[in-house]
Amino acid sequence: MVGVGPNGSVSALARVSIVDFHGNVLLDQYVKPTQPVTQYRTWVSGIRAKHLRHASGFKAVTKHVSRLIDKKILVGHAIHHDLRALAIDHPPELIRDTSTYQPLWTLANTDRSPSLKNLAKLVLDLKIQKRSHCSVESQISKK
Repeated sequence: MVGVGPNGSVSALARVSIVDFHGNVLLDQYVKPTQPVTQYRTWVSGIRAKHLRHASGFKAVTKHVSRLIDKKILVGHAIHHDLRALAIDHPPELIRDTSTYQPLWTLANTDRSPSLKNLAKLVLDLKIQKRSHCSVESQISKK
């Protein structure tokens, strides 16, 4: 996500990554936001202006994503944020969200949603998000 609007205060989709069950990258694409970017949030997103110069348009990307995920089970962490950013509705019965799965809360010894970074370390012994956020790395950690 990058920031648009005054001081980059509104989040906008700038990259989409989808991996399959085996960790194969099905899609990793930069997306041109519909409004001018006012804050790249590079320290978190890893995205720079050069990544968006030749990026695909929002509508084309969301159409492609919709086709890829149609009738598929989605696994993600707080995946409702991703679907909202894509402006895609997906049947709730086809969503598995690691942020709301209570046994993971127990494993993380918390009464609130554990971070993906903590879950990746606890469950998979993976260190992710050491620097800027990489959407492919995050997807693979959800395997």
